[in-house]
Parts: sequence; structure tokens; C-alpha cells
Amino acid sequence: MRETIISFLLSADPFSLYISLFLISFFKNFIPFLPLDIFIALIGFLLFYTKLNIFMAIFWPSFGSTLGFISIYILFRKFGTRIFEHDNGISEYQWLNRIYKRFPKNELTALRMRFSKYGYFAVLINRFLLGSRSLISPVIGLMNLNAVMVFIAAGLSATAWNSLLIYGGYYLGNKWEKIGLFVEIYTVPITVVFFLMIIIAVIKYIRERKAELEGEKAFTLKP
Repeated sequence: MRETIISFLLSADPFSLYISLFLISFFKNFIPFLPLDIFIALIGFLLFYTKLNIFMAIFWPSFGSTLGFISIYILFRKFGTRIFEHDNGISEYQWLNRIYKRFPKNELTALRMRFSKYGYFAVLINRFLLGSRSLISPVIGLMNLNAVMVFIAAGLSATAWNSLLIYGGYYLGNKWEKIGLFVEIYTVPITVVFFLMIIIAVIKYIRERKAELEGEKAFTLKP
């Protein structure tokens, strides 16, 4: 089966392979549990034997991945816009009023501003995050972050990731199927560092918020 697939790809038109890379990377955003990245590594291996252009082999999956990411981001951004567009914290949507009741509008806005820098950083490294990269685009959309900045960060992340896959397939040669072990060298430490940053930031925010509430309570009780 493996040899049959490789033989077929060796005889395939380069443009059709580029389009396949684009489509695979685009739909990977919607079905993240499928191991579609291995096909990109296989293309890296096939650079030995075909007329494929390495720059096109990186560009097309990166373009597809970025468009897929942005598609999900735009979808969830509509909900994010509704959350932050009401200055008085009152909406015609009952589900949104329930959110405002639990989390006042000014707190949501402050939380968004506080964690926006982590949002852009998350987009920049999203392709390297283990088990959670499919959650980044919906969360970033809900945070209603700047679309241009998100597009640039997503494009850079996809380009870096696909460059790694193509290089990994080329470097591993006949062992290209072990690409998962190869990329773990990069994904594991990046994931650990990112979540440690988020945990520290959340703890710091909770402590600061608690101190603010205690200060307000003390001011209210002052005779």
C-alpha cells in the first residue's frame, strides 16, 4: 500500500499535488484529529525524486492552513463582536445577558485587553501546540482580536510548521513516517512553555482582581 501511494504520487502532476497540499491543510483546521500532516512530510521525502518546487511545497499548505484558520476565526468573531459591542452590557440575546450577569461587561473588556498579547502569541505558535491548536482559532475569534494581526501571525505559524514538515520528510528520507517523533522535539517544549505562561498570567490576574475587590469592599465599609 505504501509503495503504491508513493508510485502514484511520483507520477502525479506537480500542480495537482500542490492543490492537494492546499486542501489537506485547509480542512485540517476542521478535522484536526486526522493525521493529515504526514502527507506533507511525504511530499518532503518526494522532493528527492520529483520536480516539485520546495517553495511551492511549503507555500500551498501554508496558504491553505492560514485560510482554514481565518475561516474559523471569522465565524467565531461574529459572536465575539456581539459580546463586546454593547456599551451598557445589555443585549437582545438572552444567552449574552446571562454572560453579562456572571461576567460584567467592564470585566470582560478588561480581561480581553489583558490577555490579547497572549492571544496573538498563541496564534503565532498555534501550529506547534500539542492537542490544543484546534481551540486557538475559536478562542481568538471570541476575543475579537485584530483580523490583520491574526492573519499575519497565522500565516507565519503555518509557514514555519510546514517548513518543518517538508524539511523533516526530506531529512528522514525513507523514515518519513516517523515525522511525529521528529516534530515532538519542537512541539513539546513550546507547548509546555506556553501553558506555563498562561497559568502564571491567570494566577496573577486572579490575585490582582481579588486585591481590587477587597480594596473596594474596604472603601465601601469605611465610615
